Amino acid sequence: MILQTNRLILRPWKEADAESLYEYAKDPLVGPAAGWPEHKSVEESLNVIKYVFNGPECYAVCRKEDGGVMGAAELKLYGKSELAGREDECELGYWIGRPFWGRGYIPEAARELIRRAFEDLGMRAVWCGYYEGNRKSGRVQEKCGFRYHHTDRNRAVPQLGETRISRASLLTKEDWRKIREEEQGD
Repeated sequence: MILQTNRLILRPWKEADAESLYEYAKDPLVGPAAGWPEHKSVEESLNVIKYVFNGPECYAVCRKEDGGVMGAAELKLYGKSELAGREDECELGYWIGRPFWGRGYIPEAARELIRRAFEDLGMRAVWCGYYEGNRKSGRVQEKCGFRYHHTDRNRAVPQLGETRISRASLLTKEDWRKIREEEQGD
């Protein structure tokens, strides 16, 4: 599946993306904020593409103008999500390389995946979370219409061997429809 927005192409990851992935995932300000360690080699990035970014709804976030990979976005389906508790719920996850922060790419990608979740996959709710201190991720959720649901003060972060405070947000299909109607009415 390939999805498009005004500025982006969301497509499955390819092994050839390993160098681009490594370029952004080696940054200590990117992965640890999302709960994973920075990558140490192109080979590690290749393994992540093969064994982590292989879900049916995991996408490389690419610039439409040149196809360059900037980050990742995924709808984690039931069974792969820590937040979704039903088959008609999923969890949205995302990250983007630091050179692209503050340009609205991730909210744009997230909105398309939310649309896909509700219109194409028949979801009734999309969950999303972020760790305390990752205000940028929380801001993306606010821009996309998510509402705060709960705080987990002891969320295990196994890849980093620690626990953190995490905040979970929820967007229901009903709330999403209302937001879309309001946007179309403007």
